[in-house]
Amino acid sequence: MTKMVHLFGGPATTAERSKELLGGKGSNLAEMASIGLPVPPGFTITTDVCTAYYANGEQFPAGLVEDVAAGIAHIEGITGKKFGDAADPLLVSVRSGARVSMPGMMDTVLNLGLNDRTVVGLSEASGDPRFAWDSYRRFVQMYADVVMGLDHAEFEEALEVAKEDKGFYLDTEMSAEDWQALVKEYQAIVERETGAPFPQEPNDQLWGAVGAVFASWESDRAKVYRRLNSIPGEWGTAVNVQAMVFGNMGDTSATGVAFTRDPATGERAWYGEWLINAQGEDVVAGIRTPQYLTRIAREKAGAKPLSMEEAMPETFTELGRVFDTLETHYRDMQDIEFTVERGTLWMLQTRSGKRTAKAALKIAVDMAAEGLITEEEAVGRVDPGALDQLLHPTLDPKAPRDVLTKGLPASPGAASGKIMFDADSAEKAAGMGEAVILVRVETSPEDIHGMHAAKGILTARGGMTSHAAVVARGMGRPCVSGAGGLSIDGNARVLRVAGRELREGDILTLDGSTGEVMAGEVPTLLPELVGDFGTLMEWADKVRRMKVRTNAETPADAQVARDFGAEGIGLCRTEHMFFDAARITAVREMILAENEDGRRAALAKLLPEQRGDFAAIFGVMAGLPVTIRLLDPPLHEFLPTREEDFAVVAEAAGVGIEALKARANELHEFNPMLGHRGCRLGVTYPEIYEMQARAIFEAACDVAAETGAAPIPEVMIPLVATRREFDLMKAVVDAQAKAVFAEKGREIAYLVGTMIELPRAALMAGEIAETAEFFSFGTNDLTQTTIGISRDDAGRFLTQYVDKGIFLTDPFVSLDVEGVGQLIEIAADRGRATRPDVKLGICGEHGGDAPSIHFCEKTGLDYVSASPYRVPIARLAAAQAALKAK
Repeated sequence: MTKMVHLFGGPATTAERSKELLGGKGSNLAEMASIGLPVPPGFTITTDVCTAYYANGEQFPAGLVEDVAAGIAHIEGITGKKFGDAADPLLVSVRSGARVSMPGMMDTVLNLGLNDRTVVGLSEASGDPRFAWDSYRRFVQMYADVVMGLDHAEFEEALEVAKEDKGFYLDTEMSAEDWQALVKEYQAIVERETGAPFPQEPNDQLWGAVGAVFASWESDRAKVYRRLNSIPGEWGTAVNVQAMVFGNMGDTSATGVAFTRDPATGERAWYGEWLINAQGEDVVAGIRTPQYLTRIAREKAGAKPLSMEEAMPETFTELGRVFDTLETHYRDMQDIEFTVERGTLWMLQTRSGKRTAKAALKIAVDMAAEGLITEEEAVGRVDPGALDQLLHPTLDPKAPRDVLTKGLPASPGAASGKIMFDADSAEKAAGMGEAVILVRVETSPEDIHGMHAAKGILTARGGMTSHAAVVARGMGRPCVSGAGGLSIDGNARVLRVAGRELREGDILTLDGSTGEVMAGEVPTLLPELVGDFGTLMEWADKVRRMKVRTNAETPADAQVARDFGAEGIGLCRTEHMFFDAARITAVREMILAENEDGRRAALAKLLPEQRGDFAAIFGVMAGLPVTIRLLDPPLHEFLPTREEDFAVVAEAAGVGIEALKARANELHEFNPMLGHRGCRLGVTYPEIYEMQARAIFEAACDVAAETGAAPIPEVMIPLVATRREFDLMKAVVDAQAKAVFAEKGREIAYLVGTMIELPRAALMAGEIAETAEFFSFGTNDLTQTTIGISRDDAGRFLTQYVDKGIFLTDPFVSLDVEGVGQLIEIAADRGRATRPDVKLGICGEHGGDAPSIHFCEKTGLDYVSASPYRVPIARLAAAQAALKAK
């Protein structure tokens, strides 16, 4: 194993900066120390140790004890304090640090090293008994929760009772004697719950905390976060052990979280919160409502408590210099944690700050304009998936609003939904298709699955940098936090505000941009994607190689996609058109007909409808390619099931109901997804594809005559497994094209190709390409036929497969590059070997997924096709993939 412990602080600061090895926090602590910023000394236990810890049955590797002891000695040498010294003890924090930021998902222990002896020494050395006992009660509670697994609610209740007995409202009103009494009560809780006294030996405490941080990597909340953000489980976490500095040493001490730019809007203004006489967890956990960092922010909010700029002007000025240094050094907006100990500023963390999509766009474009980064770097700075936040409606400013209360605008955007008071209920309701607003007193990392399921998040406590705010911004969920007027009764499932009651299931609307909380649903408006969005998309299109099309089968969807920059349609699913209520009877009549004459009679009714469908889409996409997939339904989707439906079809077809039922029974399939569908329908009933091909070419000729801009139809034969199947269907299509062109006196260019969605087709692509002019990879079906998993039924177990590392991500969300991707590469190579100019694209849901798009660029596909609202995502991802391939 490589070196297990790396030091930072003082001349011994490691030269190692790898985030893969040190984690993001450890890497940045070493970096800050190396450029001369005030960083408390410490050391980092590497991610490799975490991996070895789990590989060895949760045992620490040999030699780690000695290396950690050397790390403690390093801290002692710089601070002049001794770990466990009863007179003047060294206290440390033990924090996690993964490669990428996972806010709130893993564990931290502060004030480690305190016990019944060292708390007395800390009291005397600091000259502040209240601070010492406050730190000890924090440590006991945090250690009992994080390391010993006890319920923190019992400790919180004991604190609230103690404050009530004294008539206190704030923790800061408690005296040293009050805290000392509470420590004894906390220790009694520990002994009662565990059968053993609270651990007193600092080294035992240290190793307990290190083990707990490693264990938190495999906690349920961390697994959910990793799954949602595609973070591999084998990465592991580093552990950072660092000398404590104290923000809870009176009115000259403080703690805070700050961003070098506004993470909600991207504005170039310092943004953050702080608390006097507090420790960092008080800010980020939402335990106390923090104060504003700057005077302007305070005045804008109408808040009374002084900002840091006003209360500590000299320290604030120093902090501003640090902001400028860090942003210039890292060339990105930074998220910073700091502590002021008796007037001295200390930096505890910096990282590239999580931001909304709107902020990401503005920051990237502004930094390019400032010369801090290039245009290409700006394109690479915005997460394509985050653009989804900008592509959906916002609240109509003219619509009436029944405002109940106002909180902090913690994450912008708007959402309406049914109130749910816990994460499990929110997830369950969302799974049933309900729009949900998660309402909590405050969120915790355990709520991650409910926050992801919800459309918006509302909390009664917490500030702009609380857990709820940070996670919501990262997820793109609107969030209103610190809505102090709310009274939430989770047991009774009731929210009370301004003399009104709302119960679980009632509709609530949030405006995360203003902090308003409204009863009922408020109408929305479509976004205007101009300004920074347009600028970044223009830069992206300069470097993008692949074309971006859309999946659409209605003119409305086609228009949305074109407005978002789509360069054609990559998948028009014609079966979706057949479900229209006005034509479903004719479709059923066609399917249930016993002979060709019956089918042709029904198809004659459908021809003008299909022609109108295609003409409307061609009108929107005039001059652009439109790939139309011929009918590909599992037949059971169209068959009638209700008695009244059979009666309607029987009347239209002029046959008896019982005869129809018998015919439907004949068509029953045990596995319809692998049954009589796709080109198999065309082979057995070629008249179906004849009608569709005629409708396509008639519509194309009509639109070309009307607009002067001929569409470019690409007729796609679905579910092909053999060249012979394709050739039979291509002959049908070509014959109809020839007939229509003769009738119309006009010819237009068109292509006939196939959808590669079966492993055999991928393997036989060289042979199929002898006659097929394009391949469109139907990655949804190709994934399920390759892996042998039904995408409709896999939800019940795929989550566990991802958690256990069988799949890195859900293969129906992000392409299985190793398996399915190999088939795509084979098909692309063999197809090009036969037909060098064969057009290649993908049209499954993966066409809007950034990692899948990177694979498509690497494989040299010509285009990807995504749903209309994901077209900008695909444009940006394709640009980033092209830049990465340079």
